[in-house]
Amino acid sequence: QCPWGAPNTPAISCSLADVMSEQLAKELQLEEESAAFPEVAAVAEGPFITGENIDTSSDLMLAQMLQMEFDREYDAQLRREERKINGDSKVSISFENYRKVHPYDSDSSEDEVDWQDTRHDPYRADKPTTTPRKGFIGKGKDITTKHDEVVCGRKNTARMENFAPEFQVGDGIGMDLKLSNQVFNALKQHAYSEERRSARLHEKKEHSTAEKAVDPKTRLLLYKMVNGGMLETITGCISTGKESVVFHAYGGSTAEGKVVPAECAIKVFKTTLNEFKNRDKYIKDDYRFKDRFSKLNPRKVIRMWAEKEMHNLTRMQNAGIPCPQVVILKKHVLVMSFIGQDQVPAPKLKDVTLSSEDMTKAYHQILHMMQQLYKECNLVHADLSEYNMLWHGGKVWLIDVSQSVEPTHPHGLEFLFRDCKNVSQFFQKAGVAEALNERELFNAVSGLHITADNEVDFQAEIEALEKMNEDHVQNHGKKQSMFSSDGDPPIYDE
Repeated sequence: QCPWGAPNTPAISCSLADVMSEQLAKELQLEEESAAFPEVAAVAEGPFITGENIDTSSDLMLAQMLQMEFDREYDAQLRREERKINGDSKVSISFENYRKVHPYDSDSSEDEVDWQDTRHDPYRADKPTTTPRKGFIGKGKDITTKHDEVVCGRKNTARMENFAPEFQVGDGIGMDLKLSNQVFNALKQHAYSEERRSARLHEKKEHSTAEKAVDPKTRLLLYKMVNGGMLETITGCISTGKESVVFHAYGGSTAEGKVVPAECAIKVFKTTLNEFKNRDKYIKDDYRFKDRFSKLNPRKVIRMWAEKEMHNLTRMQNAGIPCPQVVILKKHVLVMSFIGQDQVPAPKLKDVTLSSEDMTKAYHQILHMMQQLYKECNLVHADLSEYNMLWHGGKVWLIDVSQSVEPTHPHGLEFLFRDCKNVSQFFQKAGVAEALNERELFNAVSGLHITADNEVDFQAEIEALEKMNEDHVQNHGKKQSMFSSDGDPPIYDE
């Protein structure tokens, strides 16, 4: 009984035909599976046997049957959801793509429609029929013209592809929709309106300055000034108006040969055109810019507005009138010296409380500055009031001279009379006994001797003088004043 000896089991003899028999191989496999997995044999006789020809002897087959039964229950649940959601609606939805069992394996009822098994898919647009050159198809009662309701409806649906990409048309193009002309025209008009509205919003965002903010192009100009060293830093906004936004900044090194002040004011003219529509009369009739005004588009006129303030400030600075000092001009951004100290701007004359002596001193100083502005600078402020006069260092400073014009302007004397009226009313209310009325102040500044007794006749004589001067300029082509009493004021040709 050696353990290493040959076994005593007798060999089973079989023929070659039995070895090649499939029946023998299947029996041997069943014996091995029953010995290894005895519980499978018990389950194989369970309730999942659905047919006599189905082989359930393998656990793989049982797993497949279980999965098939689960998939069928899932598909049945999907069909119940479809019927619940669709109801009696003409437009229905389908969960066909979410089914587990392929349609040819499903046991769906005959009354249920399977769109993948039908020849006609309602979600697929019919092939468009081309209208022949003669304009109709068929004969007699079956004639169909290009004005047919179905033909026009399909053409209108196809035309929705020409709408702007931002206009969402949904899945209607892929369906066999038939839009009437009325519906299509309404959609077309709405699409064009939305496109124009989007363009306006985009243009406003790209080309305009908002309240206390600047557009990207203006921001780039400010960045270049800081990076170039001309400005050390920009601290923030100190004033906002209808036409411009003013920022405070600390000056840096010299810029183009000019000394940059320790504190600077950056005046950014707004690039919106709303506020300049009624103010073009200040520049289109100005002889310094009249020829250039007609050749520029509206947006470049705003740059000319900034250029005009720079020239006016330069004239005032050369005459010794207290005003901001011009540092540099870049397109519609004007950098000037800051009137104030430590980021605190100087108060306006309407906001400051002065003693009677200081108020009288301020009045005489303004009277002298108006005379200098008219005779030495050949300018009229055209918007002079207590809002554009600052009190700093014990004296008055003039600002905001972008609208200033020459006396030879067609409305120059009218602007001067308006300035005199604002100044006279303010100081008379402030209690300055020496304040002249508007007619006396006008004669004192201009040197003219208009002897009208009332304001209506006074303004009529002013308009007559302006008309006389305008006719002289048009006839002789010279910027020469006909109403100056002390000789013609000097003419500056920029």
